[in-house]
Amino acid sequence: MSSNANKNIIYSIVLLLLVAIVYFYRQSTSTTPQENIQTERSKVVFSGKTMGTSYRVVYLDESGRDFQSSIDSLLLVFNQSLSTYIPDSEISRFNQGDSLVYESPFFYPVLKSSKEIFELTEGAFDPTVGPLVNLWGFGPGGPQLKDSVNIDQLVKLISFKNIVFDETSVKKLLPGIKLDFSANAKGYGVDVIADFLHSKGIENYLVEIGGELVAKGVNEKGEIWKVGVSRPEEQGSADQLYSIIALDNRAMATSGNYRNYYEVDGLKVSHTIDPATGRPVRHGLLSATVVAGDCMTADALATALMVMGTEKAIQLQQKQGNFEIFLIYNDGEGNMKSYASEGIKPYLSFPVE
Repeated sequence: MSSNANKNIIYSIVLLLLVAIVYFYRQSTSTTPQENIQTERSKVVFSGKTMGTSYRVVYLDESGRDFQSSIDSLLLVFNQSLSTYIPDSEISRFNQGDSLVYESPFFYPVLKSSKEIFELTEGAFDPTVGPLVNLWGFGPGGPQLKDSVNIDQLVKLISFKNIVFDETSVKKLLPGIKLDFSANAKGYGVDVIADFLHSKGIENYLVEIGGELVAKGVNEKGEIWKVGVSRPEEQGSADQLYSIIALDNRAMATSGNYRNYYEVDGLKVSHTIDPATGRPVRHGLLSATVVAGDCMTADALATALMVMGTEKAIQLQQKQGNFEIFLIYNDGEGNMKSYASEGIKPYLSFPVE
């Protein structure tokens, strides 16, 4: 065999080896983003109690860091500012007096957001409605249906216009006015936790407090986070889903009357109180889900839509367009129906019965 032939054989062998090396190298480095998430990122899950309900946090972190103690401490400070169930909280001291100089970083942002939603919804969302909520039995005192005289007198004290504030303090223009952020505090708490996780470099997470949520990035499968909307039935369990919504870097809140109510002499008393009339709402809207850029806004809007009813809720969303809605309502003939705004439809699915 000639030397040239030997060189050709050696060259062919070397070439085959190089091809094989390149092939296996490409195979080892061509994993999909989903595979990277599954193998390189640790999923962290924990839950706890706050605001009279529960919270749940899920996030992906390569180091598997556990932030639960930090989040619990953060929520304690948050509640010490905004919980009406804590006698010496900031909001409780404001309600007992006539003004307050902020001590925490939470009071001014919730006032600012509340004013925006109050004006947007023409008063359907009103943080001064708390005394009426208590009067109807949905505060710390428990159920106690009052007569119309008490209600009509108290309605005169209900208006967020009687609250003035700036970046350092808040005061009342009318004695007897009280604040209650129960309609947007859970959503705000979700935002606070989400901001904390972001500050720690967490890019993929799902935070939930009492059904209000913020989702960022993807889950451990590399998919957009998906959350369920419960069937609005009085006797149904929370895991009976009506629909599923994929949250693409968005916040979501749901409000409904179908579970939080009591009965007096056969009369159902809903926890959603209309600030304009001072009385529980009566219309066919069973559940209002709002998807927005932040959870405090979504939470407040969901409450406002439950006050407004189906038609006015749809009109507001179509007029504004900066949030999406999914409504479940009774059509007046006993049939349960739903409405989805255009922007939410691509992210909406229904479980197979």
